[in-house]
Amino acid sequence: MIEVFICEDEDNQRAEIVKYVESYIMIEEFDMQLALATGDPEELLSYVQLSGEGMGLYFLDVDLKHAHLDGLSLAQQIREYDPRGFIVFITTHAELSYLTFTYKVEAMDYIIKDDFDKVRNRIFDCLKSVEERVSRERKDVGKFFTFRSGEKVVHELYDDILFLETTGNARRVTLHGKERQLEFYGSLKDLDEQFDEDYFFRTHKSFIVNLDRIKVVDFKTRTITMVNGAECLVSMRKVKELKERISQRKESEA
Repeated sequence: MIEVFICEDEDNQRAEIVKYVESYIMIEEFDMQLALATGDPEELLSYVQLSGEGMGLYFLDVDLKHAHLDGLSLAQQIREYDPRGFIVFITTHAELSYLTFTYKVEAMDYIIKDDFDKVRNRIFDCLKSVEERVSRERKDVGKFFTFRSGEKVVHELYDDILFLETTGNARRVTLHGKERQLEFYGSLKDLDEQFDEDYFFRTHKSFIVNLDRIKVVDFKTRTITMVNGAECLVSMRKVKELKERISQRKESEA
């Protein structure tokens, strides 16, 4: 998921930008979320430093009323932690656009605050462009499973999915990934038909596992241990087929 950041020290203008960003993400169902909107560049920088690797979209005011950081120097420091992120400057100072080259921040866009209707449209264009560019990269990386979790549409790379399970409520599914767990409405029966059978296998009424993320299988106890140590079950009638599928995966990788 792409995190979106806003740094604008004028409260009213920040509120307008937040409204534009949130409404467009919701309407278009982009795999994005507004992570932080602030007037303090140090708060944004601290967030980026602590969040680790990621690829964010940053809307930055150039003329921040801060003792040490204006928008350009903030962008320069963001680049140290998020070299692949998308930076958009929003400012009243059109004459300062050349400085983006001096600071070597590779800005995606430079939006002038001369007309907030135009600002809104340019923000929409930036969000759409980032979504399209990231979607193209995802296609090059590998297959994705797309689903809705709450109000968000999520794209999870096959390689990042360990297994899916139902517990208690049969209409709610929990996806266990490398970095996160996500819950959504659905059924394993329907999902079993959606997933590529070369990668995923329904081992039990409550589990679908990624065959490439299995660490070991104890066929006596009919227990699968995944690479993260989590355990999944295998029904008696699925044991033979699971052995065949694991063997097929090993042969295809050889």
